[in-house]
Amino acid sequence: MAERILLAHGDGGILTHTLIQELFHKYFTSAELATLSDAAILPFPAPTNLLAMTTDSFVVNPLIFPGGDIGKLAIAGTVNDLAVSGATPLYLSAAFILEEGLDLSQLEKIVASMAATARAAHVKIITGDTKVVEHGRCDGMYINTTGIGMMQPGIHLGYDKIQPGDQLLINGGVGEHGVAVLAERAGLSFSTPLYSDCAALNGLIQDLLARFGASVKFMRDPTRGGLATTAKEIALSAKFDIWLKDEQIPVKDEVRGACELLGLDPLYLANEGKVMLVVDAQKAEEILSFIRDYYEVNGLVAGLNPAVIGEIRSGQGRVLLETPLGGTRLLEMLAGAPLPRIC
Repeated sequence: MAERILLAHGDGGILTHTLIQELFHKYFTSAELATLSDAAILPFPAPTNLLAMTTDSFVVNPLIFPGGDIGKLAIAGTVNDLAVSGATPLYLSAAFILEEGLDLSQLEKIVASMAATARAAHVKIITGDTKVVEHGRCDGMYINTTGIGMMQPGIHLGYDKIQPGDQLLINGGVGEHGVAVLAERAGLSFSTPLYSDCAALNGLIQDLLARFGASVKFMRDPTRGGLATTAKEIALSAKFDIWLKDEQIPVKDEVRGACELLGLDPLYLANEGKVMLVVDAQKAEEILSFIRDYYEVNGLVAGLNPAVIGEIRSGQGRVLLETPLGGTRLLEMLAGAPLPRIC
């Protein structure tokens, strides 16, 4: 097989066949994919069950960054979109747009990362596609993933469930993905290395929903636009105000230091391994303890600091940040694009 992607890898001929057989099928091994048919054949759920489906495209630059790569990001991002909707992720598609001249060893590293992330998340990659474009047309590669999941019985998440007094939680520090990708892109180094938080969260979320059920009102993963933009979207859709406490929002020291140096606000930086939860106030501390225990049992406690970061109050969709000095700051959605190609 050639060492770099050629246009002929996308023409449907012998090089396409070789790429599929010797690279993609080396790592993507589900029985559904092995049939090599034009569509995966799946069992249909019982009439009482609901399916969830989501799709996302990933164009991050650089393709590989501290803590992850475009392949890991593509799997985790789609798995998380299903999980925060209350679904158990089951199946994924993976479509690649590859640039002529891409190093095949780099492609293989990314495909291997995708396979490992899918196995860890207990999801199957069951169908896919590959196209090749001319050099200079796509900056290495783009990946699209579509995910299908089964809604968990008795789980009903929605803006309509949110009520004044509910608490807002997050499972760890914010801004880590955004600042790690920016630093890698710019060739910056810091005394304490910066790593993306890229991770699939379906294990945590499914266990949490099984334990607490209706006490969890709503969930979102604060990706592009960060915590502040996601909070504003929730406030506008629920038609209540959200009051955040600045001192309670977890931000790693290295992330805060990098943001101060670069003039960035961690509240607006992308996250790829975080979930924001709106929960019943009476269960907030118990849920927080559950998240801490989950991470400790799974050997993931280092660097993670889940916290109650605010509450829902009556209002019309504002997000207000209470500062350490006793003032308030009005948070709006991200305006502009300080970090393009972040996911």
